[in-house]
Amino acid sequence: MSPPPLLELGYVSRAHGLRGELAVRPFDPASETLGTVDRVRVRTRAGEERDLQIESLRPTPKEDIVAFEGVESRTEAEALVGATVLVYREDLEPPAEGEFFQGDLIGLAAVDESGASLGQVEEIWATGEVPNLVIRAPGRQELVVPFADDFVPSVDMAARRIVIRPPEYVEVGRREDGPEESEQ
Repeated sequence: MSPPPLLELGYVSRAHGLRGELAVRPFDPASETLGTVDRVRVRTRAGEERDLQIESLRPTPKEDIVAFEGVESRTEAEALVGATVLVYREDLEPPAEGEFFQGDLIGLAAVDESGASLGQVEEIWATGEVPNLVIRAPGRQELVVPFADDFVPSVDMAARRIVIRPPEYVEVGRREDGPEESEQ
């Protein structure tokens, strides 16, 4: 199975200024990939796709401020808010031996350490210092797992499989002995 030609990099979080610039937030907060490519593909929430050439880029701590050729006004920029930003695999340096692109985790079969199926990695959320894998399976509750060694002991790209050590969940707001009674 050959890898897909495009990798999800992030999303357009907002329009920036009046001249059509966009704030692009990468899924991996440490990613510098957008600064290494000349073009991207954007996929709007409606599913429309188009290629855009990067005219200029200014990195900030949480996002990149990007000007694209052909996006000249705030109105044009606002139409792209929420769009997924993808990069062409052919425009990137290949990963080193034993490494992989984070976007290649999407679609992997997720299993626990005993080999029991947990579902499939369907999304990656960047909500903190480490990305979170979103694992879904029909008839099961969504599982969100930090992509860290404690929770992901191994990734086997050749077998398209990831081993997950799910965090234990504690039900918040429920006490074993029931609610306290108030004295009147």
